[in-house]
Amino acid sequence: MREFNVLVVDDEDEFREVIMKRLAKRGLHVEGAAGGRKALEILEHNRTDVVLLDVKMPDMDGIETLRHIRNLKPLVEVLLLTGHASVDSGIEGMKLGAFDYLMKPIELEPLLEKLADAYDKKRLHQEKIEAAQMKKHMAMPS
Repeated sequence: MREFNVLVVDDEDEFREVIMKRLAKRGLHVEGAAGGRKALEILEHNRTDVVLLDVKMPDMDGIETLRHIRNLKPLVEVLLLTGHASVDSGIEGMKLGAFDYLMKPIELEPLLEKLADAYDKKRLHQEKIEAAQMKKHMAMPS
């Protein structure tokens, strides 16, 4: 599996820690945050490719956190984690630009596939931007 940086945001400590350990065993660089505010702080200071974001959290819910992520780091892809009661939130998140939403509990293999797909999308966007900047730079007269 390709190496990339994942931020796991979930207020359930045990769930977050288990997911982080399982992703790290697969060679991913993983950080964790117990809530939206901490996640935004991490995003501001660290390189993150994909955020795995729980929708239901007490300090700042996942939808509000997603809005902030879109403003702070527009290229970072976000996968929402929803429980049965929050499918509407998952759909709302998709409208706000989330890559996808997944239902809890999630098995590791489908999660890894979605994370890799989200990373690929982010990487392609980054490459297009860099190519456009290079083209613009080369077109500038000296």
